[in-house]
Amino acid sequence: MNILNIEVLSNREQFLSLLVEKMGKAPIDFKEKLDSINKSKDGTEPHSAAGVLLIIHHTGSEFIFQLIKRSARVAQPGDLSCPGGLLHGILDPALSPLISTGMLPVLHGQPLRLAKSRDRETFRIIKLFLANAVRESWEETGLSPWNVSFLGPLPCYSLFLFRRTIFPLVGFAKKRWKFCPNVEVESIVEIPLTAFFDDSNYALYKVETSSEVKTARERPNGFPCLIARDSTGKEEILWGATFYIIMNFMKIVFNLDTPDPGSKRVINRILGPDYLTGHPDRY
Repeated sequence: MNILNIEVLSNREQFLSLLVEKMGKAPIDFKEKLDSINKSKDGTEPHSAAGVLLIIHHTGSEFIFQLIKRSARVAQPGDLSCPGGLLHGILDPALSPLISTGMLPVLHGQPLRLAKSRDRETFRIIKLFLANAVRESWEETGLSPWNVSFLGPLPCYSLFLFRRTIFPLVGFAKKRWKFCPNVEVESIVEIPLTAFFDDSNYALYKVETSSEVKTARERPNGFPCLIARDSTGKEEILWGATFYIIMNFMKIVFNLDTPDPGSKRVINRILGPDYLTGHPDRY
């Protein structure tokens, strides 16, 4: 790891200021992606939009990402992801003004000034998906909106298998909170930011799909991933959309590129039909 990165991570306020400045000035594609999604509604393959919250927390000694592990009852069971979900056409536009007025105090200070410095429509969309992501995070994990400070947006990521585009927002969890999962969430998985600077944590995730999950488009079956380990040594695999969202974050903030996983450990997985649907009747 670069010594400068270690120094920045060791200073809580300095690092948070760095995040805000880097993300606040990085280009995002929220307006273009939402326009494309809205136009797709009249076609044969309509796409949907979802806001997610990439949660960062400081434990007192280090910065961590707080991710959810999806339960067996929902699509993509067992995957690590950011809390969030589909944009609600009534609730989220209604909640967005509460952010503007400060009744939901998640957007303020320098993050607010930088968000406002973008064009008016992009600022509106940021507030819309921030309301969406914060609402979903509260429902899924019990994270109170009053415990979240918005730090900045990240570029969108599209899931072709689900015809969905993710609008990621980064939020800081100001204090440790009581995890109260709903049926969509199995557990919280915490990954230190420093784990992404260690090349030995990366691997190649080789995915095979059953016939029920085949699509007309040919997709590569090998993906870079990160192996996260808890205090007991148990491994969790971070891959797919959430991996790429975090690597976008690391690129914007630290100019860190994804290491080539070609010669590293290979992890194999078969995706069955439940990957698309989950098991809604499982308790």
